[in-house]
Amino acid sequence: MTNQQQEAAPSLIETASAKLRVQAQKYGKNIDSMISDPETGADFLLAVKNLIVNATVRALNSISDDTPALSQGSETNGSYSIQMTYLNAGQSLYFLRNELKDLGLLRQVYGAIEIYDTEKE
Repeated sequence: MTNQQQEAAPSLIETASAKLRVQAQKYGKNIDSMISDPETGADFLLAVKNLIVNATVRALNSISDDTPALSQGSETNGSYSIQMTYLNAGQSLYFLRNELKDLGLLRQVYGAIEIYDTEKE
């Protein structure tokens, strides 16, 4: 890690933790109470730490002087043209949907609306 990344890491970890708590509250979950569960709390804590580390590493990688990872790129040769889309170009913390699903925060919801009234009066 560069000096700049080492300086940014503690702040990013704290921000990622707070952001995850807020994200969980949006879905009616309390991360702290899920961690304090006597049966599954220890495993859940490790999963939360892993998610925080992954989000922090993504943000730290965007700070580095190296070329950031591309999510999409294209080049043409005649009259040269280039278009590149970088991962985490805004240098912000984010969680992937599958990471939130793994923690049980996102769940698929099924629902239906009855369009036609089937009851006869």
